[in-house]
Amino acid sequence: MKKILVLLCFLPMAAYAQQQKGFEYEFDHERPWVELQTQLPAYPNPENLLQFDAGPASTNLHYVDAPSITVGEDGVVRFTLVIKSPQGAMNVSYEGIRCQTAEKRTYAFGRNDKSWARARISKWVDLENIAQNYAQRALSRYFFCPGVRMVKDPEEAIDALKAGIHPRAVRY
Repeated sequence: MKKILVLLCFLPMAAYAQQQKGFEYEFDHERPWVELQTQLPAYPNPENLLQFDAGPASTNLHYVDAPSITVGEDGVVRFTLVIKSPQGAMNVSYEGIRCQTAEKRTYAFGRNDKSWARARISKWVDLENIAQNYAQRALSRYFFCPGVRMVKDPEEAIDALKAGIHPRAVRY
């Protein structure tokens, strides 16, 4: 009986020690990042598009489809980007921006029949080193990741787009 009592007293201490060991390991060793599974949103409706200023690098008009904006627990803001040329051509893409690493990923492209085609090459790329990423850089800096901190929810992102800039953002 005495041995059982000693064993029962030791078990909670052992469990606590194991828990502390796990905490210390996680504290000292960064957990590997895992991206969440992505669901494609509904194709954008013109009445839901929010225009934003992507800077002077282009004469195109740039929009984000408000209902498509999600803020993932994986640290990725996902959204539908619509770019219209002065001649009326339109490009639609479903993309993600990872604020922590300043990277972007394209998941799918819009088709003329208002369906999605998954991107053949869909990988994370640096926002800063590719000149064509001016719209995504503007979204990252001024709307979705101001001050390198991700917006907390879609409403905060939508408010920033409607205001023309996030209150934490700094114009360069």
